Amino acid sequence: MNKQSGIHYLREHREAGSSNPVPAQVVRIRDTVVAGLGDLLQGAFDAVDDSLFELANNARSNNEQNRYFEAMREIRIKRKGVERHFQNAVAQLFANPPRSGSVAADESLASQTNSDSLSLVGDDDLEEQVALNAMITKSKAHFQGPLLQLQTRFSVVYPGASEDVPVNPMAPEHLCSAFVEAIQALEIQIRERLILLKQFDRYVVSNLGMLLDEANRILIQAGVIPNFRYHGKAGKQQGGSAPGTTSSEAPGEAAAAATEQQGHHEGAMFEQIRQMLAHQRANSGITPRASDPNVHVIGGAELASLLGSLPQQPPGEQVSGNLSAGEPVMVDLYQVVQQLLSRAGNTSEGKKPALNEMDEDLINLVSMLFEFILDDYNLSAPVQVLISRLQIPILKVVIKDKTFFSKASHPARRLLNSLARAGIGWSESDEKARDKLYEQIHAVVARILNEFDGDVTLFETLCDEFEQFLARENRKSSLVEQRTRESERGRIKSQKAQETVDELLQKKLARYKLQEPVRNILLNGWSRVMFLAYLRDDVEHRWPQTVRVVDDLIWCLHPHQDDEERDQWVRVVPGLLKSLRAGLEEVSYNSSKLDEMMSDLKHELTEAFRANALAEAMEDSPAPEPEDEDEPSHQTAIQRQQELEEAAIAEFVAQIDAIEIGNWVEFNLVNGASFRCKLSAIIEEADCFVFVNRMGLKVIEKSRTDLAHEMRRGRLTVLEQGALIDRALDAVVGTLRSKAG
Repeated sequence: MNKQSGIHYLREHREAGSSNPVPAQVVRIRDTVVAGLGDLLQGAFDAVDDSLFELANNARSNNEQNRYFEAMREIRIKRKGVERHFQNAVAQLFANPPRSGSVAADESLASQTNSDSLSLVGDDDLEEQVALNAMITKSKAHFQGPLLQLQTRFSVVYPGASEDVPVNPMAPEHLCSAFVEAIQALEIQIRERLILLKQFDRYVVSNLGMLLDEANRILIQAGVIPNFRYHGKAGKQQGGSAPGTTSSEAPGEAAAAATEQQGHHEGAMFEQIRQMLAHQRANSGITPRASDPNVHVIGGAELASLLGSLPQQPPGEQVSGNLSAGEPVMVDLYQVVQQLLSRAGNTSEGKKPALNEMDEDLINLVSMLFEFILDDYNLSAPVQVLISRLQIPILKVVIKDKTFFSKASHPARRLLNSLARAGIGWSESDEKARDKLYEQIHAVVARILNEFDGDVTLFETLCDEFEQFLARENRKSSLVEQRTRESERGRIKSQKAQETVDELLQKKLARYKLQEPVRNILLNGWSRVMFLAYLRDDVEHRWPQTVRVVDDLIWCLHPHQDDEERDQWVRVVPGLLKSLRAGLEEVSYNSSKLDEMMSDLKHELTEAFRANALAEAMEDSPAPEPEDEDEPSHQTAIQRQQELEEAAIAEFVAQIDAIEIGNWVEFNLVNGASFRCKLSAIIEEADCFVFVNRMGLKVIEKSRTDLAHEMRRGRLTVLEQGALIDRALDAVVGTLRSKAG
């Protein structure tokens, strides 16, 4: 247990200040829970520290880095105080547990409270409240059985509590509220607060199960409802034949709970969106339709039946024979449904038909989804036009099967994601008429418009067929891309090798005045040997030897008057000539020219050894030193300009380095044209990024610096790779939050 849990402090200060003494059976639970939560909270704070350090290490600017370091410092300084405050607040929950009415009324009140709070707070508080609500809802769903058992037992133990007025000091909403209260002392921004809440959820809330089980065990040992059994969300508590049986001991119930948790996790964002839409209605003063006696609420099967009579496309948007004609057009789905309701007319009792709130939320969500799709720059224009034709079919799907937004594996959702992912590489210049992929997307949309009759299995069939087609196409393009990648690696490495050899020889030959036969043998003969040695250096490691031959040759052609140097000259020359001939023969140099060149070289070496006058001639020749004296100032000016450029593009270089193999980008040309391509390879030794098209063929290659400059000028855009619907839901949440703010 945590040695710094402050249990004695809690006893002295909390019990003394409480007018209600803690029941004897609860004291042991309180001490265990407070200490256990203290241990879990320490893990959460350690994880927060690691997360902030990693964010600071990967920050793209000094300001951003300082922000994370300041947050780390603030949390480290006040961490012990927060932990103590949290433990005190939890202990106080046991001393004065919050009381409520029935469970249903409590949930309704919590929902209403959340609705009111969300409508009154700003963006940051709204974001924190949404994260908190999601955390509480998830934990209540995951630990539903143990929580219900514990609430029932606590309601027996605490004086004045009952089934109608239950208490549970360990309810997730109470513990989360205690933590939020404790971190109010931290002066950090919303992003750091969300990181803190995330780690609290991960390390504390997600591990409540062991504390709940321990609390139930302690109460069972004390004889408090030892035979309690829980039969799921729709079941009721019953006495069982096996004393001490808990929900965790029933495999079927555990599996059901796991399934429920997974479904809740997938639907958390959808529930947040619905909650915010409900707040918009509440803020607008719209009363619940079910309470209006003059309104006949239409929803479910009745609404699905009405939508069944609706054409797949509004009359003004139907395009005969060519679905890709024109521009994508947004359909006012809400207006379309309202027209259907008006045609349905009033009921026999004179009630006016109206949508229920759930279906209205779904219609609004479909509208916002397609607004995002039609504004999404990452979606290529040809596919955008086709997907825009599916607004009414998707509306019918969503009304009939409400799991579209809450279930990532929904067939219609999977199909939309696949269509968008497959078409991300489309460019305006692509030939649609002769492209198999475009034909397949066109055929999928056409079949939905012509064949969809409300049966969602059509989407599943089309999705499976489309993904099989994509798998075949991807195999073909992958083979082409692999050949392209290997070819480019070889070409770029050869180009780099030639540039390195030429640069090295030019630099060395510029320092000395050599005779033409010597320059010829180095530039037209030995350069080939160096080229091959550079390419094979990772295996043969001969590149340094070929450079040494050049250095030795130049040294031997230099006059030497010192006896020791002349002795060394005599030792070096035979091996030098042998290495030169062997290397040139290895690269299949012309044999007749080789003999002639070697003869001329021997003559030059002999003359250099004999002629002392050559030393004076070289001393009188233009020396490179004056150029070297001027060079530093010239180089400094260039370096200064280069430093300014590097500073200007530093941020963009970091963004370029973040691009991964397989990511799609769009280049915008000066003439207004644009094209999309995929990063296929990064050749580090040449600082070269190779991009290919959908077919796997090379489109363009650029260096890291060139790409940074392109991004700085706005000519390079990195396309988002995430699933279309997931990105759309994120955008919808952002839009609703801004409206709530």
